[in-house]
Amino acid sequence: MSVAAQLAALLGDDRVSAGDSVLDQHAADPTYHAPHRPDAVAFPESTDDVARILAWADRERVPVVPYGAATSLEGHVIPVEGGVSLDTARMNAILAVDPGDLTTVVQPGVTRLALNERLGRDGLQFPVDPGADASLGGMAATNASGTTTVRYGGMRAHVLALEVVLPGGRVLRTGSRARKSSAGYDVGGLFVGSEGTLGVITELTLRVHGIPEQAVAIRIVFGSLDDACAAAVAIVGAGVSVIRLELLDADTLRAVNAYKGAALEEAPSLFVELAGSAEGVAGDLEAVRELADGCTTFEAEHDRAACARLWEARHHVAFALVAATPGRQHLSTDVCVPVSHLPEAVRRARAEADRSGLWTSIVAHAGDGNYHVLFALDPADPSELARARALNDAIVDFALAHGGTCTGEHGVGLGKIGYLEREHGDLLPLMRGIKALCDPNGIMNPGKVLPAGSM
Repeated sequence: MSVAAQLAALLGDDRVSAGDSVLDQHAADPTYHAPHRPDAVAFPESTDDVARILAWADRERVPVVPYGAATSLEGHVIPVEGGVSLDTARMNAILAVDPGDLTTVVQPGVTRLALNERLGRDGLQFPVDPGADASLGGMAATNASGTTTVRYGGMRAHVLALEVVLPGGRVLRTGSRARKSSAGYDVGGLFVGSEGTLGVITELTLRVHGIPEQAVAIRIVFGSLDDACAAAVAIVGAGVSVIRLELLDADTLRAVNAYKGAALEEAPSLFVELAGSAEGVAGDLEAVRELADGCTTFEAEHDRAACARLWEARHHVAFALVAATPGRQHLSTDVCVPVSHLPEAVRRARAEADRSGLWTSIVAHAGDGNYHVLFALDPADPSELARARALNDAIVDFALAHGGTCTGEHGVGLGKIGYLEREHGDLLPLMRGIKALCDPNGIMNPGKVLPAGSM
């Protein structure tokens, strides 16, 4: 009996598909990673459904790959060994919102925009913003962060409690609604950033925040990347109420202008957001103006619609780059360095990218030292991918030599397994032990995070 037939007997025909279009949808991510079809796609609607799938899959040794909104960039959702793609889209209920405790309880298929639409009725927000309208289960599984990390932190800082199903069907509940706890090991923290290799997240209790009274968006244009990076470091060090602090180079802005029909200056720029009380924001705005010494343009927007347009332009960078490079595959580096090293890191990356002869652009979450060199590669020219990987190697080497990491937010997936070894080789035996404890038969998202032969 096929995998799809066995799942249909378990869940019912309406929760399983093996149609070509559905299999193709669940075979790939938005990047250069080679697609691979699952044998079937399951659409669970409850924790009980997930538990039944994992009990059956563990017994039959069928691989299971959790699938959210498929916005991750390192091959996390590609079922490289076939099996079941477990799509959580139907588990999309917001179960509770508690304004008094600043918490919410959601199922994993809820997307961040849907959550924020609901929270807005109570003057609240969930601030973790990777740009894409990702699912919250997927964001937890990859420890997502993004443009607001400089102020609020990433997913790990926002997950208070989890419900997780392990292979074999055991359901765990970790954490509580309390703001802090010293009770034992942080078991829930193991699953945040585990990339679906340990179990399936079926419920999340999350911190939320009040919407600030006042916000201002600032666009600052510089004559060079060096000047822009130096200003970013100075702004972070000044302790002003920064929510977002993003760097975009000239090539990125050229693509954004073409895609959005905008007229932004095509020169290295910082996009900054300040938020807080009206009085505090006014003072911080003047401080940022002084710290941006040497800029060629300093433009501040208080109007919410104008602020939204600026951040929409930033969030559409990936779409703009795809549109600017039709027919090409895309790869993004993802290192994060201590903020003081950002100017040198970006300077070296830009020089080496120029020498490579590849089409590249650079964007950065400059407030936390996380920067991306984005490559557009000709799929008919294998040498381009080889050059991009060589440049990525050099970028990672610099980051690791200066106290940084190979991935600030995208995760390891398929694409950074070798870099994880380079960064944390001494911890791999411990990671293998955790994997073996949670997933002794190796069915959960095989081929991801840990090097081959780790199980």
